[in-house]
Amino acid sequence: MLTELVQRSNLFLFLHKIDQDLSIQTRQRGCSFCRGPLHQANYRRKPRGGPDELPEELCIRRSLCCGRGDCRRRTLPPSCLFMGRRVYWGVVILVVMTVRQNRPEGADTKRLIGMFGLSRKTLLRWISYYREVFPNTVQWKKLRGQVGALVGNGRLPGDLVDYFVEHCGCAAEGLIRCLYFLAKDGF
Repeated sequence: MLTELVQRSNLFLFLHKIDQDLSIQTRQRGCSFCRGPLHQANYRRKPRGGPDELPEELCIRRSLCCGRGDCRRRTLPPSCLFMGRRVYWGVVILVVMTVRQNRPEGADTKRLIGMFGLSRKTLLRWISYYREVFPNTVQWKKLRGQVGALVGNGRLPGDLVDYFVEHCGCAAEGLIRCLYFLAKDGF
């Protein structure tokens, strides 16, 4: 069911609207270094794993740059579409990892690799990141207390996605809320 969501353009359009709002909020706060005005300094990305027919505007990573000449520092607003510098859409990474961890019938590793055009090496990197790196990040330590005790560090991000899907009662809404939850503290 989650893998079908990732093939829907409307999910990406909705995440794009959230990113627009997050960018506006970040811009209104001003530069975090000098409180100067922030100007748009967006750049193009070539994300992988989503539907082919997505509009080009979704492939733009929102970015802001301080308008004060003595500062000029770049600020990246939180994003539900992009996961740091990773090449794949953030939602694709969460879905692949969740499906792999939950292992529903017919969702073996080879099928996931083929479905999303992943390499085995990429999948192993994601597994390593969520097992060894993410549970120890400051970001996760801040967020950890905001979710139920059933979300185990050893089964991230699958338990986290399941937590939101269960509490929302809808897979699409749960996935969106999970992405927003992670984005608000620097996903």
